[in-house]
Amino acid sequence: MRRFSQKNHLVTLNDINITPLLDLAFVLLIIFIITTPLLEQSLKLNLPTGGAESTTRKDQIRTIEVNPKGGYVIKGHPYSLEQLEALLAADFQRDPQLGIAVRADDVEHWGNVARALDICRKLGIKKVGFQTFPPKR
Repeated sequence: MRRFSQKNHLVTLNDINITPLLDLAFVLLIIFIITTPLLEQSLKLNLPTGGAESTTRKDQIRTIEVNPKGGYVIKGHPYSLEQLEALLAADFQRDPQLGIAVRADDVEHWGNVARALDICRKLGIKKVGFQTFPPKR
């Protein structure tokens, strides 16, 4: 009789409750869904439409975001005009194939954009373009 009760005890160990595992998976999925759009871009800008796709590799492009208040942002870090010039000079010295993509709001006062372009011209960076939405077809 004792053997029979031991077999029953072992049979109950075969059941695994996967509900906590599914709960964890759903929580992680929700976290990734919420955080992914935040990683896409650092500034909320209304880009103009038009332009063509770049053939330069992504690691060779620095994106300068010009915010409406006249600040410059690269990879989520704000820079003044002097800091921007020093950063681009160091990057261009490391990689002479460096390309610059400028993102600015559609209604931006383009004086701030022109100052960023002047820095690129002064440093000798030839690959400079504007980031826009693709044209509507």
